[in-house]
Amino acid sequence: MAIDLIPTSALTADIATFRGFNRMYTRFLGTLNEGLLDSEYSLAEARVLYEVATRTAPKASEIADGLGMDPGYLSRLLGKFERDGLLERKASEQDGRYADLTLTEQGRSAFGRLNALSEEQARTVLQELPDAVRGDLIGCMKTIEDTLTKTERGRSAYVLRPHRAGDMGWVVHREGVGYAEQYGWDATFEVLVARIVSEFVTNFDPARERCWIAEVDGRSVGHIFLVKHPSGPDTAKLRLLFVEPSARGMGLGDALVKECIEFARAAGYRKVVLWTQSILTGAHRIYRKAGFRLVNEEPHHSFGKDLIGQEWELELV
Repeated sequence: MAIDLIPTSALTADIATFRGFNRMYTRFLGTLNEGLLDSEYSLAEARVLYEVATRTAPKASEIADGLGMDPGYLSRLLGKFERDGLLERKASEQDGRYADLTLTEQGRSAFGRLNALSEEQARTVLQELPDAVRGDLIGCMKTIEDTLTKTERGRSAYVLRPHRAGDMGWVVHREGVGYAEQYGWDATFEVLVARIVSEFVTNFDPARERCWIAEVDGRSVGHIFLVKHPSGPDTAKLRLLFVEPSARGMGLGDALVKECIEFARAAGYRKVVLWTQSILTGAHRIYRKAGFRLVNEEPHHSFGKDLIGQEWELELV
């Protein structure tokens, strides 16, 4: 049967564009028929090394799920890493039936070289672009990534994008309304949020700070900020994690925090800190999962309520 190469519908044209983009991007990355970034590792091996290096003692099943990789294929890659002295397995303290994966010193060194090459490649491309063009490019990349990602509950995929005009007013409004409705906090909390976003916009340093707005079907449903901490250049502060009740259960909070951590690491921070309240237990689960630890608690009276403030930290190195 002959294949009609002439587009006969909008879908056919879109398919051609989709395939053309895939071919272009594969050529651009230089991963076709050669090791990633001229290194000794394939793209799949590099992805697995990255997951083991950046997660806290992950299990093979977690990596397979995160990468969408066949467990059998992953097992063969992990076995190769063990034989090469890059990886070791230890029985999990939580469940001895499973093994926690960690990189050896040799493995960390290999990952460090690979990660440095990858960052240099990205830097070479991005530093040539004007700020506005670079922002558009990254936003489009996130749109592609998030649009093609389906949630476990079959709901519309979310998109994480940089802030733009009008977002700060929405942040103040939704934080004020949300915490008043759920916890009875008064207008002084809204004043605090307004001050935070005002300082962010006034002093915004795009190389070291970022705001992400989460959208579902074009509607803003969440946000998070990462800003410089006054204690010094090595510390960043995570601020204003918020997800609308209608968008909870999609893993959106995890995704926003992960985005913050990845940006902080790429920006050269050594630590991320945050301030929250003891009653916000849903957020605590997200922070713990991301590797944060509680370091201090102090009672205080704020926002019309008696609260217990908490300080959490995440060491990045």
